Amino acid sequence: MDTYLLWALNTLFQDLFDPVSTSLGGKSQGAFPSLSAPSSSNTTTTLPEAASSNVQQSIQNAAAQTGLSPALLKAVATVESGLDPSAVSSAGAIGLMQLMPETAQSLGVNAANPAQNALGGAEYLKNLLNQFGHNLSLALAAYNAGPGAVAQYGGIPPYPQTQHYVADVLSAYKANT
Repeated sequence: MDTYLLWALNTLFQDLFDPVSTSLGGKSQGAFPSLSAPSSSNTTTTLPEAASSNVQQSIQNAAAQTGLSPALLKAVATVESGLDPSAVSSAGAIGLMQLMPETAQSLGVNAANPAQNALGGAEYLKNLLNQFGHNLSLALAAYNAGPGAVAQYGGIPPYPQTQHYVADVLSAYKANT
């Protein structure tokens, strides 16, 4: 089984046996809850056991600094890198949030540093959400294919990889909440 499938099954079983500890405040928020981090400072999102505490802390800190939901950032990092801070894609994207070196440089972060990578990815996603009117699907498509492609097509580009990416992140996000 691949890492993502194992993580999804782990999350499902955690929700079944301990729904309060894995939800955002223990309340249902519809299909896709708020993109913002929960206001309660004692609420955390559980990462898979395979993820290091460094990764978990990096995601939590990035969420706190940007105001984005830790569940959303965890979903992006899961789909992007399988929560592997040392991941490098064939296109050259680096780390947990799979930042391209140019993007990391423009954000002033070191993509090889997990904490900075998580913060850079969160900042980039927040910028995309602002750019696309807080439409999560469009922001995710832009995170994957670039904002130019989303603008060019007036929506999610017709690239199968991007369409699957958006669906996978939304699914993981829903599972995290």
